[in-house]
Amino acid sequence: MPESLTRAVRWDTVVGALLIVLLLLSFSFVDGFGNALNLSFLIGNTLPIALIALPMTLLVVSGEIDLSVASTAGLSGAVMGALWNQGMTIETIIPICLLLGVVCGLINGLLVTKLGLPSLAVTIGTLAAYRGVAQIVLGSDAVTDFPSQYLDFAAGRIGDTFIPYAFLPFLVLLAIAVVALHATPFGRSLFAIGASEEAARFAGIRVKRQKLILFTLTGLMASLTGIFWALHYASARYDNATGLELAVIAAVLLGGIDFDGGKGTLGGAIAGVFLLGALQNVMSLQDVSAQTQILVTGVLLVLSVLGPRVARQISVARAGRRAASAPVSKAPSPTS
Repeated sequence: MPESLTRAVRWDTVVGALLIVLLLLSFSFVDGFGNALNLSFLIGNTLPIALIALPMTLLVVSGEIDLSVASTAGLSGAVMGALWNQGMTIETIIPICLLLGVVCGLINGLLVTKLGLPSLAVTIGTLAAYRGVAQIVLGSDAVTDFPSQYLDFAAGRIGDTFIPYAFLPFLVLLAIAVVALHATPFGRSLFAIGASEEAARFAGIRVKRQKLILFTLTGLMASLTGIFWALHYASARYDNATGLELAVIAAVLLGGIDFDGGKGTLGGAIAGVFLLGALQNVMSLQDVSAQTQILVTGVLLVLSVLGPRVARQISVARAGRRAASAPVSKAPSPTS
């Protein structure tokens, strides 16, 4: 295989191809998959994962992780429900919830950047803390009587098409994230930080500030996801989005984002999100048990970590063989 072609076959390309193959097979052989209503359900149910995957991709590229995103989303939904019960308008509640997400992300970021704590340990702790606060705020109540126009926007679709209304703002956010990561100095700095934080610091990159921005942005998007979740499913509860962080991490890693940082594309991450969402939708249509679906997700998570590493090892081995088999040119003999 030519070297240029070898380099072109990247893991994110493989994931995109797998998504296309899965969709083609599902349209052809799975009853009800191509129905407009089912496709709108597929996209709507995948959007919470996709929304958080945008900042999570940037965060993992920089070598960090946030496992508290689902709890932040649940806390946002709980506060939303509690404030609605207190008689506040939804137009006032939403900015408050978004600000709460910023605070949650800022707390994570400060603990990591100012105290030097590992993000994995920090966000495991705040995962439990934010969920506990959500339970204190709303208890076991479920708030369902939100304004119909907001419920219709979060769960409805455009006319007779399969496209949910909420998918359009997501595309705008996706475009912004792609440009930010792949076409700006900020995005290039994230790859540099993930590849070598010390080298990035010597290159003049303000590593701590960049990471603080990322954690804050992740908290904001998690809060937005919590608002969308409560409206999409017409229910604000303290346990909303429980376990969502595992689906986000699985999808992002499946899309080829290196857990060690410094590698990956946002296109691959989103392909991983929708590959996972489409697979779960197909399994639901085929009446596959929830336990089996969890097992499949876990296997995909393991493969998503092993796959890129195995691919890199194969690439390195091929490069070594090519170097070993290359003819050695003889040095010219000295002339008298």
